[in-house]
Amino acid sequence: MSVTVDSRTMAVEDMRLGDHAFAHYADDDIRWEVLSAFTQTGIANDEKVIALADPAVAHSEVLERLSTWSPTTEQAWARAQLEITSMRALIHPDRCFTARRQIDRLREETVRARQEGYAGLRSVIDMAWVQDLRMDIEGVMHRETHADALFADHHYAEICTYDRRRFDPDVLEAMRVGHPVVLLERPGDLAAYRSVNGLRVIGDADTATAASFEAALRDALADAGTADRLLLDLTRLSFLSVTCARTVLQLIANAQGCTSVEVLCSPFHALLLDGMGASALANLVLLDPVEPSQ
Repeated sequence: MSVTVDSRTMAVEDMRLGDHAFAHYADDDIRWEVLSAFTQTGIANDEKVIALADPAVAHSEVLERLSTWSPTTEQAWARAQLEITSMRALIHPDRCFTARRQIDRLREETVRARQEGYAGLRSVIDMAWVQDLRMDIEGVMHRETHADALFADHHYAEICTYDRRRFDPDVLEAMRVGHPVVLLERPGDLAAYRSVNGLRVIGDADTATAASFEAALRDALADAGTADRLLLDLTRLSFLSVTCARTVLQLIANAQGCTSVEVLCSPFHALLLDGMGASALANLVLLDPVEPSQ
C-alpha cells in the first residue's frame, strides 16, 4: 500500500511540540527508525519522551532498539527523561480504553514533564495496542480526530504509528486523513508534492535521493513553462546536499519558458544557494521562509 503525499507530509526530524502525526510501517526493523529519530530529537531538545511500543515487544528490547541509534538514549532512560511503557499502564487502573481517560492521562504527563523542568512531552504510540486491548476501531478513530486540545498549547507532540499489515487500507487512509501531520515512512526518505502553484519537496535531498530529486524538479520546471512561473518550496527539506543544491541552480538556469522560479527555503539553505551563485540567475528569487507557501 502506498501512502499519499500531500501538503501535510513532513519528515520525522522536523516534528515539533504541538504536532500530531500519522506514521506507518510494514517491516519489523524499519518501524524502529521513526521511533528512534523522534525519541532522539526530543532528548536533544530537552523534552521528555514516552514510548508506548508494540505491547508484544519487551521493554528491554525497546530500549535496545532505540539505543542502536544513539548511546544517549540509555542515559536518558536512566535519568527518566525517556520512559518506556504501554497503553495498559498509561490508563491504569482503568481496564478499558476510553478516549477521555487516555487524553486526561497524557495531559497529566505533559504537566508533570513541565514541572520536572522539561520543555514539554512527546509520545510515540505504536497502535498495536488496539488489538491488545480489543478496542473497536471506531473508538480509536474518534480519539484520533478529537484530540486537538492536547496540542493547543504546543507543550505536547505525538506520533501514532500504524503497522500496515494489521490494519485494513480503508482504516489506514481514514487515520492518515484524520491527522494534521503525515510522516514519511523512514528518516532519509524524499517525497515531492505537486500543488497548483508549484512543487514542495520533503525529506532528505542527498546522494541516495538525488535522482528522484532531480526528476521531480525537472518535471515541475517543464510543466511550469506554460505558466512562466514556479514556486519551489524547500522548507520541509531536512537536508540539502551541495550536489542537490547545484542541481537546483543548474536546472533553473537551463529552464525553458519559465521566467520566474521562486524558491522558498530555510535561511541556511538560502545561504547555501546564494553562496553557489543563486543571485546571478535572473529567473530565480529566494523568498523569506515566513512568506506563505503552497
